[in-house]
Amino acid sequence: MRIVLLASNPELYSNKRIMEAAEKRGHQVRFINIEQCFMNICAKNPEIHYHDGQTISEVDVVIPRIKPAMTLYGNAVLRQFELMGAVCLNTPIAISKSRDKLRSLQILAQHKIDIPTTAFAHSPQNTKNIISLVGGAPLIVKLLEGTQGIGVVLAETQKASESVIRAFKMLKTHILVQQFIKESAGQDLRCFVIGDKVVGAVQRTASDGDFRSNLHLGGIAEVVKVTPQERKVAILAAKAMGLHIAGVDVIRSDTGPKVLEVNSSPGIQGIETATKIDIADKMIEYAEKLFEKKQQKS
Repeated sequence: MRIVLLASNPELYSNKRIMEAAEKRGHQVRFINIEQCFMNICAKNPEIHYHDGQTISEVDVVIPRIKPAMTLYGNAVLRQFELMGAVCLNTPIAISKSRDKLRSLQILAQHKIDIPTTAFAHSPQNTKNIISLVGGAPLIVKLLEGTQGIGVVLAETQKASESVIRAFKMLKTHILVQQFIKESAGQDLRCFVIGDKVVGAVQRTASDGDFRSNLHLGGIAEVVKVTPQERKVAILAAKAMGLHIAGVDVIRSDTGPKVLEVNSSPGIQGIETATKIDIADKMIEYAEKLFEKKQQKS
């Protein structure tokens, strides 16, 4: 296959591993920087051009690794590859759904997938009602645009909750207010989903003094055995978003597993290091299956 890895930084662990895995399986693979692409949008012969003026053509599979700041433009480039007939390991529609935190939670709720109780409102006058909706303090306040644990605040008291919510609202920014699952104790599960399987999972534990388990913020990843129910929830969450590849963050609660977030470009370093599973190879293997299905249809 002729594979394009569509991303921004070729030196990232995940990107390097995916390219290595593709080459090891005998495919041609090329790194394409999203920011250096420009497009000719037309009905008869849609094209993508690169920074040096060359035309990018004859692409079988595109593996998108789009960072949050490049979602809009990255999805535009990815749609162009679709127009050119390439198979996308995650589609631009699915990526858009998962990147919109509010929309993604509404989609999960629509599919009857359990999530922490969440409130969303525009007016700061609704602060006390918002707090009441999620069961009171302590609670989590999240910026809609935040990523990797940035823009996430734990408010431990009623007074602190009101202050944080009002502060964010006065900045004219969109926020989510979410139930805090006390029994999780700063831990969550990252389930790596490929197709209809959880191919690997780790338990992430927050660093001392923090409640956020993100590895970028000093969290620790350890191998974990997920339950059949947790496995099922992670797969259903990925399917609800339409994602072939997903990192599904699940939290254990007294009432069962709850999905926190579905990531369309999950990093593989933490999970490969902890589990010793070749996640990159499994991604390329799945890309081969998608491409084979397309060929059979055409």
